[in-house]
Amino acid sequence: MKGTIYPAIWFRNAAKEAFQDYVSIFPDSQIIESNAVVISTKLNGVPFIGINGGPYFTPNPAISFMVICETEEEIDRLWEMFLDDGEVLVPLDNYAWSPYYGWINDKNKVSWQLYLGSLEEVNNQVIVPTLLFCGPQQGKCEEAIAFYKSVFRDFTEQSSISYPDGDRQGQILQAQFVVNGFTFIAADNPDSKPFSFNEALSLVIPCEDQKEIDYYWAAMTKNGEESRCGWCKDPFGVSWQIVPHNIDELLRLNPAANKSLMRMNKINIADLIN
Repeated sequence: MKGTIYPAIWFRNAAKEAFQDYVSIFPDSQIIESNAVVISTKLNGVPFIGINGGPYFTPNPAISFMVICETEEEIDRLWEMFLDDGEVLVPLDNYAWSPYYGWINDKNKVSWQLYLGSLEEVNNQVIVPTLLFCGPQQGKCEEAIAFYKSVFRDFTEQSSISYPDGDRQGQILQAQFVVNGFTFIAADNPDSKPFSFNEALSLVIPCEDQKEIDYYWAAMTKNGEESRCGWCKDPFGVSWQIVPHNIDELLRLNPAANKSLMRMNKINIADLIN
């Protein structure tokens, strides 16, 4: 996919089945392309990929997806769909932050927050990745947002609210920002939780050329962590995939490209072509 950042979800081996379910759940959704390893989709117009990567990583609520609904009926419909073999984290109810809201893990352990609100509040992006800074990253949300602002040239911070009192006073209750045209929500967790970010939920940066790959790789891995095949972690443990925007095409055109990719940390486009 070319253009904006998009989320990737790691599965043991059922990415296609999971996204077939998601496409049936969300309107304006379609499977764009799929193979044995990767499936590319749009859900409510928002780009996603699913990866069949094996049993190494499992999603947790450190990254969830906030679904902005404008009617209670839509929330009820989605809730019932996700409730099948799912796990309720926060029951559907009236809360201070929304007149109708619930948080649920689906049967794939992917975490969804259903929120009654206005799409205008989130730039008409129905599904918004939400970063929850908890565990070892507790209290680092504000610092992380400042880091992303320094890395991404196309960055707009739209709102930020702090906890007014208590143990979390001064930490981020909720912040919203836009990176490369894609809206995010972030917060410091109100409670102590043992989980934190992992590779099961990653964010993909499709790059125009090698110069752009080099730039993002250097920025994210400085005080972060390198991994294989274009994966890395930023200083706050969030996983990113820094890839050519046409990586699927490059891998199709050169039969040896997959083997070359497996030997790389940072992706070198020339080595995928030759």
